[in-house]
Amino acid sequence: MVRLFSHWFTSNTVAQAVFDAALLFLSVVLAAVWLHRGDIPDLLQVAPDALLFAISMMALNAVVGLYHRNPGRSVAKTIARVVIAILLAVPVAWLIFKILPSEPWHSALQIAVPLAFVLLTAIRGVLSHAGWTPVIVRRVLVVGTGPEAASVRDAFDRLGPGMILVGFYAPQKTESEARIAAEDILPTGAGLVDSVRKHSIDEVIVAVADQRGGVLSLRDLLDCKLSGIRVLDMPSFYERTSGEVRLDGLRASWLIFGDGFRQGWLRACVKRLFDISATLVLLLLALPLMIVSAVAIVVESGFPIFYRQERVGQAGRLFHVIKFRSMRADAENDGTPRWATSNDSRITRVGGVLRALRIDELPQFINVLKGDMSLVGPRPERPYFVDQLARDVRFYAVRHSVKPGITGWAQVRFRYGASVEDAVRKLQYDLYYVKNNTLFLDIIILFETVGVVLTGHGAH
Repeated sequence: MVRLFSHWFTSNTVAQAVFDAALLFLSVVLAAVWLHRGDIPDLLQVAPDALLFAISMMALNAVVGLYHRNPGRSVAKTIARVVIAILLAVPVAWLIFKILPSEPWHSALQIAVPLAFVLLTAIRGVLSHAGWTPVIVRRVLVVGTGPEAASVRDAFDRLGPGMILVGFYAPQKTESEARIAAEDILPTGAGLVDSVRKHSIDEVIVAVADQRGGVLSLRDLLDCKLSGIRVLDMPSFYERTSGEVRLDGLRASWLIFGDGFRQGWLRACVKRLFDISATLVLLLLALPLMIVSAVAIVVESGFPIFYRQERVGQAGRLFHVIKFRSMRADAENDGTPRWATSNDSRITRVGGVLRALRIDELPQFINVLKGDMSLVGPRPERPYFVDQLARDVRFYAVRHSVKPGITGWAQVRFRYGASVEDAVRKLQYDLYYVKNNTLFLDIIILFETVGVVLTGHGAH
């Protein structure tokens, strides 16, 4: 795993991105050389254009999710993403041609776009289903045989081929509830350090619920770490590999003494300046679409156009979120709050389209400008549900240490939540965001939100 600006990427994802950028950059340079009949052009003149082209095309692949670790994605969904990326490349490339100041290189870019990007994107889609062996593979040993170890094993099924689960190592004291088959447990006679060396282990994951009373040999774990082996607890493992802070095995001490969870004044100022500037631009671009949406709502079901609802914001402060009305005006006349569900009968036909495309969220730009919300952050919930979740779910109040957002890490990583169980899963992604939030992560989430809208993933 590679950490960039407090956000974790797999080494293979970084390697793919670097390879794609280098290939796209080189395609522009080679096209320029070919247009000059073999003469090497001034690289200082070509390089900025080639770099802009490479970054833009890479961003398109990232937006549609071609760099995501998703082994369960179907071939049809991958093909759809490839097609969307290629279709988006046409207007983006056209804008690049208009922006670039160096006129002689436009022809080079026009050749590079259809040849390099289309070919590269198609290859990227094929490789995601080809069962290829990654360039960087890490061998992992899990210490534990109980439910926590089984949870780690299940997580490996979703990680793809970049990490190999070699086996499990039983702790010194037998756990009360074994969940791992005997054939998957490595012999313990030689000791943990010798087992790590014998099987060429790169990482050790400690997946034991109760680590007191001599269950683990701290000396063995320390020897592993001093030998260059990475030793992780369960929260750190899930944070790095799946972008979430799992509640099972999470202790308050990990939140207090670990890195992250910093909400300094500098971060707040940078985030606020970014929110205001980006929101004004997005509001200007979205204004025609918002006007059309408002007219459609009135034509189908009359007034009101907007829907105002009390939500819980930063530090528990209450505010009224503003959205386009997507349900019938009498959706909650009985006064009882309810989760929105799939195929909810209260949703109008226009509302269904607005929800699928996330257009109903656009009026929340007003909340951002007022300072109640941010562009990126945990989604604000209603006080009724917050009271319930804060009572039943550990660490739920931690998500209120930052401003709620129009979109968030949980929204681009998990489906639309419609139950307490879904809220718990989304909280784990929210905790990751609160721990690691930076402007860099905000930009990643905004890019992925565009991909969610384009592909329909998570729409509800």
